[in-house]
Amino acid sequence: MSRQSITFTEPNNEWLKAQVKSNEYSSKSELVNDLIRQARKQQIQIDWVRAKLEKAENSGFTDDNKNKILAQSKSSLNG
Repeated sequence: MSRQSITFTEPNNEWLKAQVKSNEYSSKSELVNDLIRQARKQQIQIDWVRAKLEKAENSGFTDDNKNKILAQSKSSLNG
């Protein structure tokens, strides 16, 4: 694993310490890595939605109704 040195604002540092103190995470490093994993997963989801929107815009039309599109989106984001 790669070691890094980063600086946090005081409110962020206090929040990190509180998460570790509550036994939610065993260390600040574990918490930061989890936050990064979540951000990466969110970016994948955003990219998927963006690609679907671009495809829809380029196609000019769809036969799917808004409820079907929403259901497909929720299914893909939660899956």
